[in-house]
Amino acid sequence: MPSLNFRQLIDHYKLISDQVDTQELIVILSELEKSLTVEGAVVEFGCFTGTTSLYIQRVLDLRRDARAFHVYDSFEGLPPKSSQDESPLGIQFQEGELLASKKQFIREFHKADLRLPVIHKQWFDQLTIDELPASIAFAFLDGDYYESIKVSLELIAAHLVEDATIVVDDYANDALPGAKRAVDAWCHQQGQSLQVSHSLALIHYRRHTTFRKAGS
Repeated sequence: MPSLNFRQLIDHYKLISDQVDTQELIVILSELEKSLTVEGAVVEFGCFTGTTSLYIQRVLDLRRDARAFHVYDSFEGLPPKSSQDESPLGIQFQEGELLASKKQFIREFHKADLRLPVIHKQWFDQLTIDELPASIAFAFLDGDYYESIKVSLELIAAHLVEDATIVVDDYANDALPGAKRAVDAWCHQQGQSLQVSHSLALIHYRRHTTFRKAGS
């Protein structure tokens, strides 16, 4: 089956926020499409207004793939920063910024005439493992800060199937250094390698591998 033309898809529907650019979104959707050969749910941690969520659902629909799609967000904006997140380049990222309500998220799906994902309104550190699907094939993590990414990775770890794909936003974003620190620590602990594309970290999950950062 030929790959979808993601640039054409994005040009047709247009982005509803500036929190992801076209090139990054193409990478995310390409990784999602490749992961559909693996059984398991799709999860997204940090969905804001639903920019990426809408395209994830569109890809699932275009591929006639009815697997579960879960989104997780506090819908209360950014939490406080930790010392791991401090950067002179990131002064615009403050507590309460990037606030979008659950109602707004749902409204965007209704406007797009798309099936709603399973929505979990909660801070990540208050989630329980029962709120995650039993098996995860694809995870997009966009928690911005060290603790949010760290907790997201810890939550999904036991649910990842072999050959699952994890995409983490802001890994190569100097304004949000906590994301890279959390990913590097988790990959070292789990023995996973990663690749970097634009600001994204791409992790193709393998059990019992030896840690090696791609390109090293």
